[in-house]
Amino acid sequence: MGREHHARLPRTRTRARLRTATGGTTGAAPLALLLLAFLLLALAAVPARAGGDGFRKEASRAVRAHERARAQVDRLRESDASPTEVKDAERRRRAVRAGLWDLLWTTGRSSGDPVAVDPSGRDSRCPFGDRSRPPERRARPWTAPARRYWLSAGYAAKGSRWAHRHTGQDFAVDSGTPVYAVGSGTVRATTCGDGFGNQVVIRHRDGYFTQYAHLSRIDVRKGGHVRAGQRIGLSGATGNVTGPHLHFEVRITPYVGSAVAPLPWLRRKAVQVAGASAMP
Repeated sequence: MGREHHARLPRTRTRARLRTATGGTTGAAPLALLLLAFLLLALAAVPARAGGDGFRKEASRAVRAHERARAQVDRLRESDASPTEVKDAERRRRAVRAGLWDLLWTTGRSSGDPVAVDPSGRDSRCPFGDRSRPPERRARPWTAPARRYWLSAGYAAKGSRWAHRHTGQDFAVDSGTPVYAVGSGTVRATTCGDGFGNQVVIRHRDGYFTQYAHLSRIDVRKGGHVRAGQRIGLSGATGNVTGPHLHFEVRITPYVGSAVAPLPWLRRKAVQVAGASAMP
């Protein structure tokens, strides 16, 4: 799959995409598509400010719009809709994603997010271990990120350690526990030094990204390809933590602010994650 996002779209191209997404300018487009168009225009006009309720609300609206657009694509495919309908719906999804990506990349650069400014981790001298190898036996297409665990802080949970709400799912494991890629993909970032500590971000074939944070060691490199079940590092307690665990996120883009609920996403991949000590 080719790249889906690039630099900010010129206004003329943005308007052209919006006309396509809403089915022309005849006024016959459904209300949901018109709202999506207004959202994309708003994203293009929002200045990139790290933090701030306005920024968070715009990003949150874009995340919800993207997930609605993604669900529509899935419904059309399941109902054997025409290729044109599916293509148009996919185009609308990508348009929302492009606006969100541009907003978060710009904000990440200005705020010093290492995924935006030092995705290889070389400048920060991250703790790299030996490169891991793909599993010898062919694993299932998708798997859980740890073998034995219990679930602690969940997605959107409130707590004093987070500025707003928790953006991922925590897997409570001992320090040094192997952490695995949940699916095949390309390593987008291997960074350290911020609240997430040592982290790995992987881009998967479906366009989503998964993040694995607070690692004690990183066993993959930016640009490398990984398979489902391949070890990418060891769990730890780096960054903003009170004890060892794995922080796992699913994102629409590589950047903070685009997270979606990770357990429903895993369930769509036929991965069942239990609340107590479990084997995936």
